[in-house]
Amino acid sequence: MARRERVVRMSVEQPLWRALTAYRVLTMAYAVLLAVFGWHGYERPWVAAGYLAFLAVWTLATLPRVAGAASCTKRFLGADLVVALTGILLTPLADAQAQTQDGPTLPSIWTAGAVLAFAIKGGWRWAGFASSFVAVANLVERGEPSRDTLHNVLLVWVASIAIGYVVEVARASERTLARALEIEAATRERERLARDIHDSVLQVLAMVQRRGTALGGEAAELGRMAGEQEVALRTLVAGGLIRTSHVSEDESLGAVVRVVEEPDDAAGSGPDDLRALLAPFAGSRVTLADPGAPVPLPRQAARELAAAVGAALDNVRAHAGEEARAWILVEDWGDEVVVTVRDDGPGIPEGRLAQAEGEGRLGVALSIRGRLRDLGGSADLVSVPGQGTEVELKVPRGKASGT
Repeated sequence: MARRERVVRMSVEQPLWRALTAYRVLTMAYAVLLAVFGWHGYERPWVAAGYLAFLAVWTLATLPRVAGAASCTKRFLGADLVVALTGILLTPLADAQAQTQDGPTLPSIWTAGAVLAFAIKGGWRWAGFASSFVAVANLVERGEPSRDTLHNVLLVWVASIAIGYVVEVARASERTLARALEIEAATRERERLARDIHDSVLQVLAMVQRRGTALGGEAAELGRMAGEQEVALRTLVAGGLIRTSHVSEDESLGAVVRVVEEPDDAAGSGPDDLRALLAPFAGSRVTLADPGAPVPLPRQAARELAAAVGAALDNVRAHAGEEARAWILVEDWGDEVVVTVRDDGPGIPEGRLAQAEGEGRLGVALSIRGRLRDLGGSADLVSVPGQGTEVELKVPRGKASGT
């Protein structure tokens, strides 16, 4: 079954760029409307008209530039700031009374958009740099700044730095989340591979070791070698040597997580009847009891549950002996499916499961509990020495349907 790589992109700042795009258009229209309604107050209206016409063309033409961090280059930011500063300094030329009144500048609140672009692109330091230039331009334009002028300048300076700081924190959180998702995906992949290895290669090596020891001679040497390879492979599986892939960060798209996942070869198909998957386990030493009606589950969930049952039966044969009897009970409760595997073996001594997991024997931890955990279910094991072992596997239908 071929694996595929799924790319997950996360960008907490992309909505900020979209908001900035809308802000620039709306504030440009606002500046134009202010000039239209206050046209009679300008001593040189042609200066205001020329600048605002250029501002409208500049705003609309540069919309792709503020669509993301990649397109918003340093050169563009510098040019955009120059446009804002030029409008502020041209205000007294268009209206000589602007220095004695607390009226709006030609670009009005559009100037804040130029500063916010610095904040989103480079963080609070860039925001402080741009807002300082805007503050100086406003103070020069006013000549003798009033309280309202100082208040507005300070507001833009503080707000832009705060937004820049928030953007930096969001980027750091985004990278941390991407790393966590990558580690989780790698861990799930490692557990899946460990389950597959336990259910196939390790079982064969263990069987070769037992049969070779029983036959003796050259077969005993073959069994010894198989046992050594089994121990080495268990150590490798338990050590979790699968490394996570690199978490990259694209300025325009945010953090990028590449998750290698196993495609479901049954995508788009209907549910499977769990009874049909469990039927091959029945035999002279294994009794299967199931409902008279089908027990439908999504194909992947049904296969994983059947594999967990198979792992439980493997443990019965390995630890309770070939002559041990086992019983499989399937119950369909509507909202969940419960499968119980019980045997008449000697049971599991207290602390044996923890010891086995430490030795790299992960049949219960991965092949059974790991599978049920991935399905959103649970695996409960009850064992009393001398009275056998019972494994209860529960799969909620609501969670299994999304597998």
